[in-house]
Amino acid sequence: MPTPVTPPISAVMITLNSARLLAPVLDALRWCDEVVVVDSGSTDRTVEIAQRRGCRVLHRPFDGFGTQKGFAVAQARNFWVLVVDADEVVTPELQAEIRDKVARSESGMLPYKGYEVPISLIFLGRLMRYGGEYKMPHLRLFDKRYGNYNEARVHEDVVLNAPVGRLDNHMLHDSYGSLHEYFEKFNRYTTAGAKDMQSRGKRPSAAPVILRLPLTFLKEYILKLNFLNGYPGFVWSLFSAMYPVVKYAKLREIGKQTAPEAEKQKR
Repeated sequence: MPTPVTPPISAVMITLNSARLLAPVLDALRWCDEVVVVDSGSTDRTVEIAQRRGCRVLHRPFDGFGTQKGFAVAQARNFWVLVVDADEVVTPELQAEIRDKVARSESGMLPYKGYEVPISLIFLGRLMRYGGEYKMPHLRLFDKRYGNYNEARVHEDVVLNAPVGRLDNHMLHDSYGSLHEYFEKFNRYTTAGAKDMQSRGKRPSAAPVILRLPLTFLKEYILKLNFLNGYPGFVWSLFSAMYPVVKYAKLREIGKQTAPEAEKQKR
C-alpha cells in the first residue's frame, strides 16, 4: 500500500513580547507549509524575529486566549492546523508523527480529525518527568473544518465535532525564563481567571481561599509525585497551590469593587 501524502499544515500561534524563545520555536516549525503569528502589541523583537523567518504576521488586540487563538486558527490557509505557543518546541520525533498521522487521517486510513499533543514542562531548567506536567495531552492538532477554540478568557479549549486521537511524542514547554517572568504570567492569568469566573456568575467565598492552598500543595507535591522532581518540583507545587488561592481572592476583590456600583444603580 503506498504511503499517503501529507496535506499542507499550518502552524499558528499568538504572541506578546515572546522574543525569548521565539527563534528556536519557529525554527522547529520550518517543515510546516505556513506559520501564522497573531501579535497583540509586542514591544520587543517578536515581530522582527517572526518576519525574518517568513511568518505571516497579523496584528490584533488581545481580548482573551480563546478568541485570540480562534482568530489565529481562522486565518490559516490550510485545513489542518497545529497550534503552538511561543515557548513550545516541536521535537523532530513529534514532527514526523504529525505528518504521518495527518496523512493517514486525510486519506481515510484513520478516523480522527484532531489529535491531542503531549506537552512536557521545563521548569527552572529541569524537565518535569514526574507529576501532571509530563506529557499532558492538549488538543493542538486538528482539521479546522470540524471546530475551533471556545471563547474562554483563560484555559481555552478546542471544541471539535469529530473523533480525536492522541499522539505519542511530545512538545517541550519552556514557559518561564525566570521567576520574575513566572509571576508576571501568574498575575495576568489569575486576574483573567477571576474575571472569567465573575462573568459565569461564580460567587466568591472565603472557604476556597483558606482551604485550597494546603490541599492543593499536598496533592501536587505528594500525590502527583512532584517531590521526585527535586527543588523545581517543590517550587512548582507551591506556586500551583497559590494559583487558585490568588484567583479566588481576586474574585472576592472584584465582587467588593462592583458591589458599591450595583448599589448606586439600584438607587
